[in-house]
Amino acid sequence: MLLRKTALVLALATVALLASTATATAAPASTTAASTTPFAAAAANPVIVVGGLSGVAVAYEPIAARLRADGYRTFIYQLPGLGLGDIPTSARAFASYVDQVRASTGAASVDVVAHSEGGLVSRYYLKRLGGTATVGRYVSLGTPQYGTYVANIVAFLGLGSCAGIVACQQMTIGSAFLADLNAGDDTPGAVRYTTIRTLEDELVRPTGNAAVNDGATNVLIQSYCPLRVVGHLGLVLDGTAYTIVRGALVDGPVRPNCLAL
Repeated sequence: MLLRKTALVLALATVALLASTATATAAPASTTAASTTPFAAAAANPVIVVGGLSGVAVAYEPIAARLRADGYRTFIYQLPGLGLGDIPTSARAFASYVDQVRASTGAASVDVVAHSEGGLVSRYYLKRLGGTATVGRYVSLGTPQYGTYVANIVAFLGLGSCAGIVACQQMTIGSAFLADLNAGDDTPGAVRYTTIRTLEDELVRPTGNAAVNDGATNVLIQSYCPLRVVGHLGLVLDGTAYTIVRGALVDGPVRPNCLAL
């Protein structure tokens, strides 16, 4: 009985963490700010920050503010239905959003920085919906590219399959969705793919499942900064993680600043 109660508490904590992580604005209103550093070229692609499961726009303002300070035209995208529904359906909605951003900015291509489920939505867009023609760089933060055991915790407790949340079901290891997404080339097109993961990720287990194959740059923060403690939500707040994102957006080498705030 004690074990079951403990497991239930862990499940509720997981749901709370999922609810705190995620998504962003639905309309492509520009969030551009004048650059205060020479880091980003004026001609850089607009950047779309794609949120994760069951969150609100404000959760992604910290990373959006860093991008703006580096001179990027930055947009935050909230997954439809807070990302609870079918991931391919969310990807089709994202495809329309990318077109709106391109139309509003006049840019031929955008770069994508995606957190958690948002990385799967974006990658489905690239692989199955022709998105490689309109995306230059793809950067994922703590995305369960090959699924996560945590998505099975509700089923483990005997309370149903992810409590009926379709996206949760699709993020379980071995799901039909992931089998389709990961069939063939993980990194199609000329897009530059970067994945960022952390050993302290509470929601992507095993953490190696946040990486992809076929030529992507897969970065484990603790391989460079062994003492850096970064959780799942922390990936969009942490200064070291941002230095990896910043380097990826300019096709630079992986040189994390382990002391960045």
